[in-house]
Amino acid sequence: MSDNDGQITYLNPEKVSELISYGGALEKLSDTFEQRDSQIELLQKICQAFNEDKIGVFEAGTGVGKSFAYLIPSILWAANNHERVIISTGTINLQQQIFNKDLPLAEKITGKKVKAVLMKGRQNFICRRRFKDITKENDLFSDEQDSIKQISEWLESTESGNKTDLPFMVQESLWQRINSESDACLGNRCPFKNECFVMKMKKEANDAQIIIVNHHLLFADIEMRKNCGYDDTAVLPPYTRLIFDEAHGMENAATSFFSEGFTKFRVQKQIRLLYRNRKGNQSGLYFSLDALSVEPNDISSLMSQIAKLEMHLQQLEDNAKMCLGKNYTLRLCEQTSPIITDVLESFRQISMDLSEIIKFFREIIMSLGEDEKDTTQVWEVKQVLSRLEGYATFCTNFRMWKEKSESVFWIENGTFIHFNETPVDISSFLYRGVFEPIRTIICTSATLSISDSFNFWLSRVGIDFGNPRLLLDNFSSPFPYHKNVLFTIPVDVPSPENPVFQSYLEKTLPELILASSGRSLVLFTSYDSLKHAYEASKNYIIDMDINLLKQGDGDRFKLLETFKNDINSVLFATYSFWEGVDVPGESLSQVIIVKLPFGVPSDPVFASRCEDIAKRGGNPFMELSVPEAIIKFKQGFGRLMRRSSDYGVVTVLDKRLIEKFYGQVFMHSIPETKTCIESTSVVCKSIEHFLG
Repeated sequence: MSDNDGQITYLNPEKVSELISYGGALEKLSDTFEQRDSQIELLQKICQAFNEDKIGVFEAGTGVGKSFAYLIPSILWAANNHERVIISTGTINLQQQIFNKDLPLAEKITGKKVKAVLMKGRQNFICRRRFKDITKENDLFSDEQDSIKQISEWLESTESGNKTDLPFMVQESLWQRINSESDACLGNRCPFKNECFVMKMKKEANDAQIIIVNHHLLFADIEMRKNCGYDDTAVLPPYTRLIFDEAHGMENAATSFFSEGFTKFRVQKQIRLLYRNRKGNQSGLYFSLDALSVEPNDISSLMSQIAKLEMHLQQLEDNAKMCLGKNYTLRLCEQTSPIITDVLESFRQISMDLSEIIKFFREIIMSLGEDEKDTTQVWEVKQVLSRLEGYATFCTNFRMWKEKSESVFWIENGTFIHFNETPVDISSFLYRGVFEPIRTIICTSATLSISDSFNFWLSRVGIDFGNPRLLLDNFSSPFPYHKNVLFTIPVDVPSPENPVFQSYLEKTLPELILASSGRSLVLFTSYDSLKHAYEASKNYIIDMDINLLKQGDGDRFKLLETFKNDINSVLFATYSFWEGVDVPGESLSQVIIVKLPFGVPSDPVFASRCEDIAKRGGNPFMELSVPEAIIKFKQGFGRLMRRSSDYGVVTVLDKRLIEKFYGQVFMHSIPETKTCIESTSVVCKSIEHFLG
């Protein structure tokens, strides 16, 4: 997709904004149209960024309507200039909303029809080859056999092959064995290449003018472009215009993408592709390779080496558990260096075991004739060996942690032990991979600024405040916060570090919940605190007509649906519900923020970033802890008002907002509201009166 013979058709900001003004196309299409001046101003700024190849960083408060503000210029630009525009979001929900709802309406508003594709990671699609292979296995569990039959029937009619289109829930363990993993893909060697759902999606994307992706898929594309450049197809087709919605999550999404992980089960999964013995039945790629070989191969040495690897993997887990003790995480640093010796020794042994297994298979492949080397079986073995080499590299890096100061190495306890390598600073990658080479970039979110300053977000993503391409602006929410929201802080709440804080919480939350007749979202920073507060509240209001819901007691989507539909329900939740919760109307009349969402000092990545700031003479608390907490706080605050008619209360049970010097920065970062800063009893009465 290229320019119109090098001739650019520029956008006329005034003309384009008429589409969403009084008398424009949007009013004619909507029965409830209200002109939003902030939306018009945002749209005009986005037009400027397209015309002038700018980096637009725009905070748009709830209700501004940022989707139309960037979709309308994107559609017009793509249609008029034959240039592709990528729209990247942080969540699947927003992807689906843009593709299914907002984009079709924006096309009607502009009068332009564009080809749009929603692209997802390939793990969301079924792989026909892997599915066929699994149907040949005779050791499937009975419930898997039922699912296999249902999937087989679905495959005959599905056009997308997308997991979300399955008419039933499939076990995650089964889906992982039949989905389309990149490192299990045979490409042109695959017998199902002409029917491949991933290839079909990519082919559609090659002709698309608008492509909607998530941040993770975008970063996979940008990482690949380090080698292939920006003019060719990588994960995505080439593009020069990019929209980041939910841009506040860019740093975390990039950090997650570039983190490496190692678990016992990941290694075992690859080994069992090569060889496994289950109930006396031997299987695996080894036997396919052995059948091609004219020379005898010593399977006993392979079995012996795999047994050694299994033993060392278990020792690694045991040693890590000893180091962790009762802690959830452990960071490799000078303080923990004396206790991780056995863990590092286990990694040394595993690395040697993997090298021996890789060598065993490489020697068999080397002994094959040229025709045999070109077979599918050999290709599959090479793919597995490549993954094992990656794990061997991880083992080496983990042992060399002192020499790799650009990363933090840490251990995490859970259902099983995770070993992690995470980049400390992602800003240079984001600048070189995104902001430097791409001609127009729009970054928008409701939470980018802190007390009207974008400096924190800009520094985290690598943009110099003085960059001549930079356009910065803040577009306030049109919602009437000053009339419709009561902001309350009980002055008699104990400080969060006080041992009696939890007992105060367990006594006060039921009172606050009753004051709003349920209809509350209670946001915690600790799941342990949540569990105890939930049980106490449940016992207190057991005879009331209020339904208490708790994160962890079911699927996130189903919990939210219940909360939306049951008007007297209350949802107790932690960090994953501080954003992305959209519950307009009476069902959500009070947001209770239990504590200011400061980063946990024991979090390995957070601790490393604080150390990094301190080493260069900065103040980690003011440069990282406070800004991160404010962004999260704004996200939590933003759950209340989802449309202009919404009406309710935000209650914060953390008096650091009024006692600490940094509290004013929090307060200046949210819209102006009515306030009640009184005793708990007065606050409860005020809430009851305000909600009427």
